[in-house]
Amino acid sequence: MTLKQLENLVEIDQDITDDSFGTYYDKRSLEQLLNYGIILLDKPPGPTSHETVAWVKRILKLPKIGHSGTLDPQVSGVLPLGLGEATKALGVLLLGPKEYVALGRVHSLPSKEKLSEIIESFKGEIFQKPPQRSAVVRQTRTRTIYEFELIEQKERLLLTRVLCEAGTYIRKLYYDIGEILGPGATMIELRRSRVDQFYETDGLVTLHELANAFALWEENKDETRLMKMIKPVEYALSELKSVVIRDSAVDAMCHGAQLAIPGILKISQNLKKGDLVGVYTQKGEAVALAESTMSEEEIRDAAKGYAFETKRIIMAPNTYPKKWRTKPTHPKD
Repeated sequence: MTLKQLENLVEIDQDITDDSFGTYYDKRSLEQLLNYGIILLDKPPGPTSHETVAWVKRILKLPKIGHSGTLDPQVSGVLPLGLGEATKALGVLLLGPKEYVALGRVHSLPSKEKLSEIIESFKGEIFQKPPQRSAVVRQTRTRTIYEFELIEQKERLLLTRVLCEAGTYIRKLYYDIGEILGPGATMIELRRSRVDQFYETDGLVTLHELANAFALWEENKDETRLMKMIKPVEYALSELKSVVIRDSAVDAMCHGAQLAIPGILKISQNLKKGDLVGVYTQKGEAVALAESTMSEEEIRDAAKGYAFETKRIIMAPNTYPKKWRTKPTHPKD
């Protein structure tokens, strides 16, 4: 759990964590980070996202790595990767906005006023139909453009920045601008500069840097560079509200149990029914993603009952000891 997530937590009860089990999220060893870490990769233009992940698997010699948000082969930029169990948390990043910097060419020379008017018209909710070469069904859908600005114009070349909802096609955005202008427009180059809370200024890692750092660790046992390249999985959940639970409730959740009131120690302020939350141990380790079935007020007033429905388990079972009991089975008469 990051410092941001520790702020404004409401205390429901108190307990002491057993340091014999688990690891404080920011004290993990390199081996642990390779199973509970994320890498902000600077994807190069050329390979597909799937091919890029395959290369990273070979570099790090890991069987399980996933990515958040596919980038087309010729698109570069921020590609968050989840290592091992951290792949289970990547879906959260699809809930947030994406930012792109795009270079395009319009096939006529519009006035600055006309261009500004067109760009302004694309802000807000728009209709889009995915291009023919896309991995999804080509059905018209709505997407939201939060910000759209012209950074620079040189004759018919446009450099723009777009902050948009996940699943927005920037190439199609340029095509639609060209349709309004008449003669058309074409996107030339595209780079993703942000995925949810992760920006390209947050220390992106290239494939070469990753390979060199891993070789340095493997050959010389120097883990310094590689450690700096891997962030704890909890960083991916930093925009969600939080719940802290007792040690005794951890393994039960890891086996699919729902979170009941007695297992809760702290919750975020202003928690509402239906909120997606990150569930954490007292050491700040991500246990699961869950949906609140009660509000903050209801949780504070209740003595029992299920307050959260487990949606995605992140922590591997048996990380913490089993302290829950199963119902006894009775022999048949």
